[in-house]
Amino acid sequence: MRRLVSVQQKIPCVFLTEVRNEPSRKRDRRQSQVVATENVNPSALQSDIHCGVATEKIDGTCCYVTTYKGVNASQREQADKRFKSIRFVWIVDEDFREAPESWIAAHRVQHENGHPVPDEHGHIPGWVPVAHTNKQYCWHASVVNYDAGVALVLKTHGEDEGLLEIVSVALADLMEQTLELIGTNVNGNPYGLGSKKHPVHILVPHGVLRIRKPPLVEFQQLYSWFQECQEGRVEGIVWHCDDGTLVKIHRYHLGLKWPVGDTFLNTRPVGVHVDEMPDPDASEEDLFKLFSSINGRLFRCIRDIQFEP
Repeated sequence: MRRLVSVQQKIPCVFLTEVRNEPSRKRDRRQSQVVATENVNPSALQSDIHCGVATEKIDGTCCYVTTYKGVNASQREQADKRFKSIRFVWIVDEDFREAPESWIAAHRVQHENGHPVPDEHGHIPGWVPVAHTNKQYCWHASVVNYDAGVALVLKTHGEDEGLLEIVSVALADLMEQTLELIGTNVNGNPYGLGSKKHPVHILVPHGVLRIRKPPLVEFQQLYSWFQECQEGRVEGIVWHCDDGTLVKIHRYHLGLKWPVGDTFLNTRPVGVHVDEMPDPDASEEDLFKLFSSINGRLFRCIRDIQFEP
């Protein structure tokens, strides 16, 4: 499975941004909104964004396959208010909530005097281990068979990028990759996967869903693409530049709504190729058991995969 750059830091917007005193389109109860200006971010130009690979930004929760997986050390409310000041110095020990003991900083986090420091957005992204016995991570654990060492992954077909497929992939083949967990109980389920009675979750490798006809990196071109093109019915775009830089645009940067009714992901047919030998002791809700029961079937879209009796 060919992959692009993994996500190991907060990804900057392709345009320079500004903060406006208006209700956030991304977070409830936040009275500030980050919006894009029409000026392309100089760092994007320096990384030759126009030659970058445009991929669909997936709306889920980020996971990292290694000895640990993902949270973000976020600032306390008082520090968040102070961060709006133009000139600001973080007091990391005071301004940030204490992270779990097992937390490790993401690879691209900057360090000073041996300690991780926040980026320009006030974040220190990092990872914590996902224990399959911890109910807090039950949806993460549902897509991994720890005994068999495999995970359930959504990717494009090797010979037809218009066709998606759900497969079981060895964890060894996913090492050091980042993926997005999507599904019934993640971020409000914008893709309509599963149901409350039979939840469905899946991992999507970052960069795997390439945009076939990406718009030019220009404000009005991008705005029109999101508004008018079927392929633009996505949360956003992440560009993978040749120098390893990642740059993004989210619909809310342009003042556009997300989620949308019919996402582009649900216009693509998906085949199921999961032939794992089901664990005889597995519950009826075990996703590997359920997907094995429909192995070889082709669906109109991922939303149509429902495990109702």
